[in-house]
Amino acid sequence: MNLDSENRTRPVLIVPFVWIGDFVRCHSVVRLLRSEDPERPVDMVSSTLCAPIADYMPGVRKVIISDQPRKRLGWAIQQDLAARLRREDYGQAMVMSRKWKAALAPYLAGIPLRTGFAGEARFGLLNDIRWGERHLPRMIDQMGALALPKGAALPADWPLPALQVPADELALWRQKRGLTADGRPVVTLSPGAVGAGKAWPPGHYAELARALTKDGASVWVLGGPGETATAQMIAAAGGPHVHDLTGTDLRNAILALAAADAAVTNDSGLMHISAAIGTPTVAIFGPTSPWHWKPLNPLAAILEPPGDEDSRLRARTLGNDAVSHHRTADVAVHSVLEAVRAALAAPARGR
Repeated sequence: MNLDSENRTRPVLIVPFVWIGDFVRCHSVVRLLRSEDPERPVDMVSSTLCAPIADYMPGVRKVIISDQPRKRLGWAIQQDLAARLRREDYGQAMVMSRKWKAALAPYLAGIPLRTGFAGEARFGLLNDIRWGERHLPRMIDQMGALALPKGAALPADWPLPALQVPADELALWRQKRGLTADGRPVVTLSPGAVGAGKAWPPGHYAELARALTKDGASVWVLGGPGETATAQMIAAAGGPHVHDLTGTDLRNAILALAAADAAVTNDSGLMHISAAIGTPTVAIFGPTSPWHWKPLNPLAAILEPPGDEDSRLRARTLGNDAVSHHRTADVAVHSVLEAVRAALAAPARGR
């Protein structure tokens, strides 16, 4: 990276993508940077939505919150962010997104080394431009490459994201929510997903909730306000041991996933949070490629529609296009139920 000795001691800033799953993936980059230089502070820019995640990321010093508008520049917001960045005296900014405006505030802040892939004519805004992003099919490879010297080979394995939730915070949260342990295992359901066709049908989740409560489990339904109606339907179908925990604060879902004994989720941001916490996670995939988009952390099970092995093999090179015709609805409820039962029966992992 050709950092001089002065810059090498100055904090580094990560400007991540805005999606929850990609924000979680950035913890691999944080851990890589900290392993190379344990004394160098690492900060992250974040939306209000994603900011709670960083509170559970060891190695992150602070989060700079800035809610950027979509599909417009938001010049005043960029200037405000730049002013706050300037006060932190960063030596380097790693801009993960290829968007032009993602590189603007680091440039306006005068951060001396601004690293990112070429894209949207960002010459000048970035002065450590990298090439070959499209030859790196996985998001983690693209992000991690920016933390390595130019031309460096990618490691065989990246550090795993590892979210750590303090036990006392978790206990207090459960007490406040009236969710104290009653001897029943807890299974979370996360029915939300961003993107067409990625969500397992609500009726399938309701059927699963009924079966799990019959097995003796408590079921917590997680998500944002957009999932509240679905959560209420699942709760009505599953009975008194199903709880609607949807809301506007992502911290609520993080703590619920940390308390859970198993989690069921679509290909979504909560899948990445659950896996990074270490909760046994059953992930349901349809029109997206697990090889590209699954978490780095091990999952209890990845379930896809049965058959069509040829498409799954071609997805390694073609990505989502090879499996875009797959339907999450074709993943049977009994398959998910058996995967959850297996996860609950497995020896507990240390978290």
